[in-house]
Amino acid sequence: MSRRIALVEDDPAIRQNYADALVRAGYEVAAFADRASASRTLAGRLPELAIIDIGLGSDIDGGFTLCRELRGASERLPIIFLSARDSDFDIVSGLRLGADDYVTKDVSLPHLLARIAALFRRVDAATNEPVAADILRRGKLELDPQRMFAN
Repeated sequence: MSRRIALVEDDPAIRQNYADALVRAGYEVAAFADRASASRTLAGRLPELAIIDIGLGSDIDGGFTLCRELRGASERLPIIFLSARDSDFDIVSGLRLGADDYVTKDVSLPHLLARIAALFRRVDAATNEPVAADILRRGKLELDPQRMFAN
């Protein structure tokens, strides 16, 4: 089953370009042009990842607002800001608001797809904690073959 990604980008050409690349990579994409439509739709069903631009048309900080809304709905939802804004202030603000990553729009598509895959790997690792029965114990030695960890 493919992962569901919400893409929020006001520029139609850029939105379509990223949506096409994500679909080609095997993701299911719901694309939105503004914060209001994204908020309405995502309130009913959260995606597995939200990729958000900061400036959404006349709503110059709409992406920040949407990030706060989504983070309020789920502490675990992965969020990536994808923005042309590259100041330290914007990057730090985005991360402090709860984004897991922040990339600028000059990023190559392979680079963006690699970051998305890495983020999903971390999410999967955090949600797939080892079952106690999977851990081998011999005296004080504990081996977790799933995570390749010895203690």
